[in-house]
Amino acid sequence: MKPSTKHQAKGKFHEVKGKIKEKVGKATNNPDLEVEGKNERTAGKIQKKIGQVEKVLGD
Repeated sequence: MKPSTKHQAKGKFHEVKGKIKEKVGKATNNPDLEVEGKNERTAGKIQKKIGQVEKVLGD
């Protein structure tokens, strides 16, 4: 698997994981978990973009 594809896959995983944490944090009224989820989702988006840029640049 190319590094760009790995970055995109890991980024998507972290996005989804962060979204779940965020929703669980809201549902359980846990602001720390909600913030942690938002941060992880943002990091996932960044990692996914890195993979997209690497793909364009040819790994």
